Amino acid sequence: MKTLDQQMAVYAAYHRNRWNRLTHFIGVPAIIFAILIPMSWVSLGNGVTLAHVFAGVVLSYYFLLDVPLALAATVAVAALLFAAKVAAGTGIASGWTWFGVFFVGGWIFQLVGHVFEGRRPALADNLFQIFIAPIFLVAEAFFALGLKHDLMEKLEAHLAQRAPAE
Repeated sequence: MKTLDQQMAVYAAYHRNRWNRLTHFIGVPAIIFAILIPMSWVSLGNGVTLAHVFAGVVLSYYFLLDVPLALAATVAVAALLFAAKVAAGTGIASGWTWFGVFFVGGWIFQLVGHVFEGRRPALADNLFQIFIAPIFLVAEAFFALGLKHDLMEKLEAHLAQRAPAE
């Protein structure tokens, strides 16, 4: 398994422009919210839905990578799970409308960001990068708050080693 800094270096190489990163702070949560809506309709019993299991699996992976970032991601995901449950509870037609607006809108934000970047999305080369995006954004927030200096230094070192054409 690659370390967090190795995973983030691949993702960060596609997200150097600050406007691109900013659009991702809107687009990524919007897409997560959207996909959790239909998953909230799939009951697995005892109040557990597919959305809970999906979020639990992804968050478990984040805990393997970095506990403080995973804890922060858990707070954000819990809020998105709650919002998705509320949207799913408005009915099938309304829920699919919420899904469509946020899924399409989220991807529009993402793609506009990559116009600023002048580079295609990371997932075009590696679909797994979809799962790195949320923890990358959490790490970016930590960096902005002056936290996780060691991770930021490792990330920058990886990026310095990458060829400009990558």
